[in-house]
Parts: sequence; structure tokens; C-alpha cells
Amino acid sequence: MDSSPDASIFVSLTEEDDMVTPQQIRLVKGSWRRLQGIQPETIAGLFYARLFASHPALRKMFPVDMEAQYRKLMDMLHTIVMRLDHLDQLTAEIAAMAARHEGYGVKPVHYLYVGDALLWTLEKGLGKDWTEEVALAWQESYATLTASMLEEA
Repeated sequence: MDSSPDASIFVSLTEEDDMVTPQQIRLVKGSWRRLQGIQPETIAGLFYARLFASHPALRKMFPVDMEAQYRKLMDMLHTIVMRLDHLDQLTAEIAAMAARHEGYGVKPVHYLYVGDALLWTLEKGLGKDWTEEVALAWQESYATLTASMLEEA
């Protein structure tokens, strides 16, 4: 298994004028709604299984019992997706999240690993609904959030 992240996830981090388009926001929100029929623990479990399989050293950054962590991940994703078109309203939450992650020892490269695991999880969860257009929408959205977090950290 290749453990190197797909650098294309962060193409937009280097393009200052690149933003998530309204169509991409609709695609992210629509695909997120399709995932709501899947148990949150299943989605979060897949995500963390992929993350830890690809990058075992990251496991020590998380609690032994992951149940609460699963809920945190899903709640955070839901909040961000639902407010993606108004991320400016989440500035304080994004800054706090960035500070918490920095306190946990998160390094910029870890965002690549998380992005890779997230996109893989979404692809598995969405199946045939995971199109190039949906993938790009999620990539751009994640890159925008990551750029905000790295700026705040």
C-alpha cells in the first residue's frame, strides 16, 4: 500500500485566488447528505482505519477508545459541510481547532495524510456517486479549510 499522500489534494493551497465555487459547495453538501444513511461510526471507523494503516505513527496521537473521537470527527465534518458557503462565520471555531491540533502535535504534513484518508473514505462511502467532479469539490473544500487552519496555527 502506498502511504504517500496525493499532493493534488492541496493544489489550491498554492493558488491564492482559488476558491470553492457555489457548484462545488452544492456537490459537497449533496454528497454529504447521501452519506447520512450510513452509521457515523462506520464512516469514522473507515477514516481512522485508513489513516492509521497508512500512517501507523499517528495512532499514538489518539485515545485508545475511539468512540468519542468518532463522534467529534463526524460532528466537525457536519458543521463544516453545512456551513461551507459561510466559512467566514466559523473563523473562531477554525482558529480554536487549529490551536487544539497544534497542541496535539499535528504538523502541516499531517493535513495531507488526513486529506488522503478523508477522500478515500468518501470515495468508499459514495461508491458510484463518487465522480471526478465530486472528488474535485471535496479536494477544493478540504484544501480551503486546511489553508485556513494552517494560517491560524
